[in-house]
Amino acid sequence: MTAPDGWRLETTPFHAGEIAAQERVGVAEQVAGFARKAVRPYLTQELRDFYEGLPLVFVGHVDPRGRPWASVLAGGDGFIASPDETTLVIDARPAAGDPLAEGLVAGAPLGLVGVGIGNRRRNRVNGRVASVGAGGVRLAVEQAFGNCPQYIRPRRNDAVAPSRGAGPAAEALTGLDDRARALIARSESFFVASHSRGADPGAMTDGADVSHRGGKPGFVRVEGDVLTVPDFAGNLHFNTLGNLLLEPRAGLLFVDWETGEALMLTGAVEIVWDGPEVEAFRGAERLWRFTAEAGIRLPAAVAPGWRSGEPSPNVRLTGDWEEAAATLAAEATRRAWRPYRVSGVADESSVIRSFHLEPADGGGLLRARAGQHLTVRAPAEPGGAAIVRTYTLSSAPSDPCYRISVKREDARGDAPAGVFSTWLHAALKEGDVIEARAPAGGFALDTAARRPAVLIAAGVGVTPMVAMAREVANEGLRTRHVRPLTVIHAARSATERAFADEFRRLETATDGRIRYVSVLGRAEPGDVFDAEGRIDAALLRSLLALDDYDYFLCGPPRFMQAQYAALRSLGARDARIFAEAFGPAALERTPDDGAAAQAPVAEADEAVVVFADSGLEQRWSAGDPPLLDLAERHGLQPEYGCRNGACGACAVPLRAGRVAYRTQPSVHVPEGEALICCAVPAAGADRIELGL
Repeated sequence: MTAPDGWRLETTPFHAGEIAAQERVGVAEQVAGFARKAVRPYLTQELRDFYEGLPLVFVGHVDPRGRPWASVLAGGDGFIASPDETTLVIDARPAAGDPLAEGLVAGAPLGLVGVGIGNRRRNRVNGRVASVGAGGVRLAVEQAFGNCPQYIRPRRNDAVAPSRGAGPAAEALTGLDDRARALIARSESFFVASHSRGADPGAMTDGADVSHRGGKPGFVRVEGDVLTVPDFAGNLHFNTLGNLLLEPRAGLLFVDWETGEALMLTGAVEIVWDGPEVEAFRGAERLWRFTAEAGIRLPAAVAPGWRSGEPSPNVRLTGDWEEAAATLAAEATRRAWRPYRVSGVADESSVIRSFHLEPADGGGLLRARAGQHLTVRAPAEPGGAAIVRTYTLSSAPSDPCYRISVKREDARGDAPAGVFSTWLHAALKEGDVIEARAPAGGFALDTAARRPAVLIAAGVGVTPMVAMAREVANEGLRTRHVRPLTVIHAARSATERAFADEFRRLETATDGRIRYVSVLGRAEPGDVFDAEGRIDAALLRSLLALDDYDYFLCGPPRFMQAQYAALRSLGARDARIFAEAFGPAALERTPDDGAAAQAPVAEADEAVVVFADSGLEQRWSAGDPPLLDLAERHGLQPEYGCRNGACGACAVPLRAGRVAYRTQPSVHVPEGEALICCAVPAAGADRIELGL
């Protein structure tokens, strides 16, 4: 018969532990809807065919002492049969020494995961042993569902059934020996068994489970008998972590696919939901620590000689523990200047050149948010003083290096050529070293948000937008949620336009969820573009449904002010418009109706400013320029970048007194610091002391 889709029962397919994990990360309501369609108490015909074509299946089970174990059953093609939609028959026996042999009794809960040979298909079944006989193990299916193919590396073997004849005996372990640690350290995948005994006694949500985990070789850290595992984005069911919340014990299975040997472990688990190591490990959303209490080495669990296919594309978005350690070490120097080596140079247009930067001090790459900037410094001539500039990152946070894309500022009329940008284009080459501080800035996009976003840029103002679009696409691959983006980019001409090909590749890769619109001020025959002229209210109205978007603006001040006015005239809320300005001008905003304008901190009438490190003391009066100008006027040379509170390069310790800001900084200012480019003494502060 043809079974209806979805969960047939009125109760949820999840137990209390799974729901608690979902609630903790804020996805319980989201998951509840689609899970009732994805999780079924029976096998679809597609799943029945899938299991009948497997040469291996991985099994989660619990021994009489209540310890979970993960095992593998191998029998070659056709060793699994599905006589009906609620039954699997497995004609294979466990390897000698595998605890599964004792656990195959009527009523015992089993969890199965099948991984497609030669592809990345993965499907799971939970159920109970109905009977064991000469024909194999008969499993009564209670839950069946597909899993995402993330982090799986396909493998092939022509002789997939291992020999069960005489051979080396299984070896019991009380902890990890060097051989076990070596296997774990080089593994790029393992299987984890858990169980929810007692969650809902007798219900279909109460039982054993097994799941796959994958990453780069070295993604599992080994310290003595303790393993630390990064937990990457998955299907949000939290079957494994939900079980571990109720019963913090797990069984792990590592397979040496070349020799056929397997390492089975069982032990206690602690979940680490957040913390520095979670932040430092690229792609990790949490960690869990496993302490091995017992183990078994099976010399011939599977046939030897498996051939590996290409790694999962998801793996490139993840890190390893060596990288995480370097990142943690680099965090200690977040406020310091660090050397970066130019690892690549590429022309993005006739006036914009990209520089790829990698740490030259052996430290890690500090994670940025999409849209943040990098403050760099270098002398523009031999023996000259270092020049400080700030450039928005055009790389995504998940990229393995920083990328800054710099416009060459040529002389125009009375305006001289840009000294630093000219030097970068003319002199900086692959292998050279410049210095930079950690990424900073509050102009950033939340890739997890559901609200569509519109990115509007002019010229080199496209740099944060390409970073945002790259990260939205990368996160879409990692989490299967692509935040809808419309990128509208204005350029003088096609030759000056940067990243058009990159945006179009992202548009294709996301099936149009990222939409790219190119606006050229001056089009030539053969140019590929979407509109000619300027970005104005009429063009925005024609391109957008003017729904509840978030808007991000970047470009010269006059451009951004014009876009802000156009968006407000079309009904966009001020609170939904975010901007990053070039130069000293800040966006002039019109508050939304009913929104209280932020009252600025009053300035002092007079104050004494002490530059403590330099031994200088100067008087400041109402109407005088900010403290950076005061310092420069008296011979000091503080570092700075933007001079408008956007980059943070001018931050100095504020040791006494209070400051007010004439331009509200867009970058976070830590307690006890002041951005002197836009800071002045605050009312009531007769004396302020700066660490300068």
